[in-house]
Amino acid sequence: MHKEFLMGNEAIALGALAAGVDLVCGYPGTPSTEVLETVAKKNTGNVYVEWSVNEKAAMEVAAGAAYSGARVMVTMKQMGLNVASDPLMCVEYIGVKGGMVVLVADDPGPISSQTEQDTRHFASFSKVPCFDPSSAQEAYDMMAEAFELSEKYQTPVFMRSTTRVSHGYASIEVRDPEEYVVNKPEGFVKDTNRWVIFPKLSNANHKKIVARNDELADVFSAYAGNRIFPENAGIDEKLSKKGIAAGGISFTYAMEARAELSGLRLLKVSTPYPFPEKKAVEFLEGLDEVLCMEELDPVIEDGLIYVCGKYGLKTKILGKHTGHSPVAGELSRDIALEMLAEFTGIKREKTEEKELPPLPVRPPVLCAGCPHRASFYAVKRAMKGRKCIFAGDIGCYTLGNAQPLDMVDTCLCMGAGLGIAQGVGHMDPETKCFAFVGDSTFFASAIPGVINAVYNQADMTLVVLDNSTTAMTGHQPHPGTGHTMMGQVVDKVSIDAVLRGCGLTVVEHVNPMELEKAVDTVKKVADEPGVKAIIFEYPCVAIVKPEKPLHVDVSSCIGCQKCIKEIGCPALSMRDGKAVIDESQCTGCTLCSQICSMDAIKKPCNGDCGSEKAQKTGGANE
Repeated sequence: MHKEFLMGNEAIALGALAAGVDLVCGYPGTPSTEVLETVAKKNTGNVYVEWSVNEKAAMEVAAGAAYSGARVMVTMKQMGLNVASDPLMCVEYIGVKGGMVVLVADDPGPISSQTEQDTRHFASFSKVPCFDPSSAQEAYDMMAEAFELSEKYQTPVFMRSTTRVSHGYASIEVRDPEEYVVNKPEGFVKDTNRWVIFPKLSNANHKKIVARNDELADVFSAYAGNRIFPENAGIDEKLSKKGIAAGGISFTYAMEARAELSGLRLLKVSTPYPFPEKKAVEFLEGLDEVLCMEELDPVIEDGLIYVCGKYGLKTKILGKHTGHSPVAGELSRDIALEMLAEFTGIKREKTEEKELPPLPVRPPVLCAGCPHRASFYAVKRAMKGRKCIFAGDIGCYTLGNAQPLDMVDTCLCMGAGLGIAQGVGHMDPETKCFAFVGDSTFFASAIPGVINAVYNQADMTLVVLDNSTTAMTGHQPHPGTGHTMMGQVVDKVSIDAVLRGCGLTVVEHVNPMELEKAVDTVKKVADEPGVKAIIFEYPCVAIVKPEKPLHVDVSSCIGCQKCIKEIGCPALSMRDGKAVIDESQCTGCTLCSQICSMDAIKKPCNGDCGSEKAQKTGGANE
């Protein structure tokens, strides 16, 4: 064993490697992405790793490997679990041979997601056992336990992380590589009575699952991760009848708050499903009130209320249902302290804190030089004065909704923009309907929408924003990039060929940085009947070397602010009535220079033209 300073996601990945995982697949999604990336980075060659085309595909690939006796892990964020739910629900009924851990990173806040959905509820819904670590160390340790439980009971197992566990750092104890478990998959053994899901088999297995989960409730009651902390309980008579119940990162906050305010009795719930009933009964005995601390939904709270009813206990359970805990968003140590102060009636002694200056306001905005800005602007210019809807999607380009672009009218979930554009068009044929989708999302979830549009004779324009990467989650490869997470160079899957294979006859390619050509292309394609597509092709600024920054010829600039008001690039601002370019942000994309009606924004002509000095003096002409 040795210590390493690790992010929680890195700890999860190393825990899987130490447990002898044979295959890891998933789809990138914050806050889960670093798990698979760490496995790929630390892979000694014994583990197969892939970014799958989406979470459903990942779940099915993992299921096949688990049928063969391999230990597998599937990674995703909570939104991806919705995509993976179809095979997951069925795999739970069929069962697995090798251990199968489904790592789902929930996003309380939400910080980078559409919703705050709570995987602990999905565990109950799908009847899949769930582990809920409270720290990076516990996440590491739980991986081995999750694989062992999965194999023993032949079931998938959830490992539910949250943002602060996934992205927090800690110094943790990890195994040396020579201590890693070595798993030897038996291979797939044909057995149609086991691996083919028919109604009779499902009915029989459903009964087995219910019985198994009843057994697991008892097993989890004895599990070391579900603990009662009685030390210092009952500082005075008033506090001896009160307790706290918490799980996940909220347990860490509860422990810190409890140490500062009192020595209240505390129940730690590390396996929210199946709920550890007997451990809960042991905790509740003799308590009048219990405060539940948990992020998102009242899972522990509901579990304790159920236990009180089942066992005839009179303990009052407080939490989200009673208004004693926030019903949305993240918890924090400070929120936990406030909750406990109200619960115990003990006023917290606040230490004087130095007042800090306010943080700068940083609204979400497309990066300087982002090709999506140019693509949106070209469509906006081309469709000016016409009745249109611009259906957006999930990715960097969702930020196209911000002013001054204002080019995202709807955003629901990955791939949904195509269906929304079709629905609006069927109800209002006079509206020009556009659906925007990124290259990675196109492969992940947009293709069925394209086929649906062609089959049902929709009239819409699909705009594929191809920046050659999965940009928002950290530039992961996808089928269109030509390489895999195993380091293989492969043939790129052509978006054009896929679209034509779906039945499109009008598919245009254009560089969005060639503004006038892009505008003309949009005008031409939008007026074609039926389903047609424009593929805007330009790489993400984060994966290519930028050009030299542009500069402003102040003698030509009239301060009209057109460059700023039209595209909202963060590299542009005003100073002393003139436009100014921040050379530290400018990538030299030239979009602003094509917009400027006074030809005041120019490419650098020498080493000084992009400098602040040159902008003050007007620089030199090209």
